Amino acid sequence: LRTLESRSCAPQHVREKEITPEEEGRVITLRTAHLRWGKEKLAVLYETTYKQKLSAWKVQYTVKKHGLYFHPKKNAQTQAKRRRSKEKKRITELKKKPFPGYLIALDTIVLWIDGTKRYIFTAIDTCSKIAFARMYTTKSSKNAADFLNRFAYLLDYEIWNTGHDRGSEFHKHFQEAVEELGLTDWWSRPHTPKDNPFNERFNRTLQDEFIAMGHLTADTDRFNREVTEWLIEYAFVRPHQSLGYLTPWQYYSKAARLSPRYSSRTRH
Repeated sequence: LRTLESRSCAPQHVREKEITPEEEGRVITLRTAHLRWGKEKLAVLYETTYKQKLSAWKVQYTVKKHGLYFHPKKNAQTQAKRRRSKEKKRITELKKKPFPGYLIALDTIVLWIDGTKRYIFTAIDTCSKIAFARMYTTKSSKNAADFLNRFAYLLDYEIWNTGHDRGSEFHKHFQEAVEELGLTDWWSRPHTPKDNPFNERFNRTLQDEFIAMGHLTADTDRFNREVTEWLIEYAFVRPHQSLGYLTPWQYYSKAARLSPRYSSRTRH
């Protein structure tokens, strides 16, 4: 019966502060005397003055905590501006243009296979319908970044925008990959699948014409090898009604000439 009694939910081990009050006081003293100095210089000065090492991160933590800035108001405005610049852009605000690579839509399919969980990342060029899919064992942002780089390579890096839902896989490392590729990232509205209809349709085709045809396996190597063969057929052989019964590659070869960067590749 004791297991039914209410107990404290407080953690047994409480994380201690990473900077001591003494260290914090010393940083305040040094920063007050040198308001124009950055955290790296103050960290060096701290070691010289007190004969102890202190990370630049702890210096920055103290400066931020106590608002020890030369222009506190100006700094607050800068921080607010940075936060606004990182706000998610809604896909509904993007004015779509009819040339390949302008918008790449991404999504993730979650599958349970004999008690094993697998994740299939999918992507499709919303104009030419050239698509890509790859299975991973985890739905991490690192895997999402790897997937994006593979698809960008497939399209010779001729891509401008990425669109997807608010899944955790599209944060952190994925966002870093987006920045490295020089892309603009767009997000679907919460619980609104219709904001990404291209992926919804491709995911259904992938499951109906490939997975359901005897290719359901938790072996990622086998799946990725077999899905690659199917994707080649999808791009070069399968006619698409939405493309006037051209294959994605036939449409891409023609429509790519409309791209403003067609005659001048900017990535190699």
